Amino acid sequence: MFIDYVKIRVKSGQGGSGCMSFHREKFIDKGGPDGGDGGRGGSVILRANRQLRTLQDFTYKKEYAAKRGQHGMGSNKHGKSGADITLEVPVGTVVKEAETGDILVDIITDRQKFIVAKGGKGGRGNARFATATHRSPREWEVGDPGQDRLIELELKLIADIGLVGLPNAGKSTLLSVISSAKPKIAGYPFTTLQPNLGIVRWRDLSSFVVADIPGLIEGAHEGKGLGHQFLRHIERTRAVAYLIDVSDDDPQSTFDILYNELKSYSKLLVQKPAIIVMTKTDILSKPIKKMKLKTKLPVLNISSVNGDNISLLIDEFGKLINKADLLKEVEA
Repeated sequence: MFIDYVKIRVKSGQGGSGCMSFHREKFIDKGGPDGGDGGRGGSVILRANRQLRTLQDFTYKKEYAAKRGQHGMGSNKHGKSGADITLEVPVGTVVKEAETGDILVDIITDRQKFIVAKGGKGGRGNARFATATHRSPREWEVGDPGQDRLIELELKLIADIGLVGLPNAGKSTLLSVISSAKPKIAGYPFTTLQPNLGIVRWRDLSSFVVADIPGLIEGAHEGKGLGHQFLRHIERTRAVAYLIDVSDDDPQSTFDILYNELKSYSKLLVQKPAIIVMTKTDILSKPIKKMKLKTKLPVLNISSVNGDNISLLIDEFGKLINKADLLKEVEA
């Protein structure tokens, strides 16, 4: 099951308290202070793992608590620090404070770490308070409390090209043809209910990642048809491909719906390099030269069934990615 949003509670450990103790030994009546410090509480750490593709593991357990630090002891013995907890998350996970919605970190590289709840500092024992004029201190400190946080984990897939279209536009079939991905394919709408990724080989040893986004419907930017869950995965793509069934009664209206849904969700989405892909040309009785749409975007007719223009499309995808990289350099 593909899970791209969870809410969990994380608690770091409290620091151990310092110890009040005085050295006692035969023939030594009044030894000096020797109370040790408390140990640090355990922290809760998030670490990116590129092998993970979903947040499903967090649906089974909602609370994670690290151990507290051990108290200090006499003879200047410090308490042992509490063990840290490391939670592995997919690359592309956005971590937010649940109550405010503030972004704490965007985890975008493999093995990246982030301390989401830091363990409390251990308290000082009375040996720390000794001075030349205060030789028998009885002061000691309680360990600092740990952090208690309710956080949101939101996964946004990292891909180069995002395939966008209405349900049953041929996105999954195209992905299965240009990559080794095996998404579910059927002749009815909403076959795809979760994003799928595929690696596409291009020009010798080059490659890029294509994301098949579940079909959008009008009103997706308002959350209709799980629109918010699907649209968030387009945010990280470098370019967009609008897929439209060539047998659509009104291709212009379909494109307008897709474009406006992306724009309403985030204006940045429609500023990405893009191409319009007219799919399923194999079902036409006679070939069409080019679909006329009111847009400056390039239009390409393809058939995933008989392979028409698939190689050309892969090449166009590669060019879009290069264009996105150039735009990024200009912005920088």
